[in-house]
Amino acid sequence: MLPWTARRAYSGWSRNERGSAELSEDAGTGTDEAADDAVLLFVGGPLDGRVEIRAARHGDPLPTITHVHLHGGPKVVHRYDLQTLTDSAGVYTLRPREQQPARDESVAD
Repeated sequence: MLPWTARRAYSGWSRNERGSAELSEDAGTGTDEAADDAVLLFVGGPLDGRVEIRAARHGDPLPTITHVHLHGGPKVVHRYDLQTLTDSAGVYTLRPREQQPARDESVAD
């Protein structure tokens, strides 16, 4: 079994005596309704090492995911392509950057 395919099932929210919400957690066996959820690992780029569990109710994982990083400078776009490992596990791998020709501002259009 791959390390990122281990699951944790959350039995739900409960209220403590003060009225605050608490999350109770049990070790998953893979036999609950979450058994059809997809476990996705991201490799490379800013999402490297992230593990996402996509609920089965959302359908199949997308073949490509675009991650846009906004900060003080120009936006930075990364694309991840899905490589399916099993019916319920996959790896999103960072797509290599395309080399775009630099625009030469000295040449008149």
